[in-house]
Amino acid sequence: MTKKQYILTGIGVVVGLIAGYAYYHYVGCASGTCAITSKPLNSTLYGGLMGGLLFNMFVTSPKKKEK
Repeated sequence: MTKKQYILTGIGVVVGLIAGYAYYHYVGCASGTCAITSKPLNSTLYGGLMGGLLFNMFVTSPKKKEK
């Protein structure tokens, strides 16, 4: 991966971390039995993973030159 690809994926992770914590804070889980949203750490890490995967979809690999 190139530096640009790492940066784009890293931005996706950061955006996902923020979105995951925001989801926990504003929506959360009232009963406390939800696997992902019952704890802020779980929700934040899950958001970071999903953000990284989402932004990684837009990364293009450089084409190989033919001789």
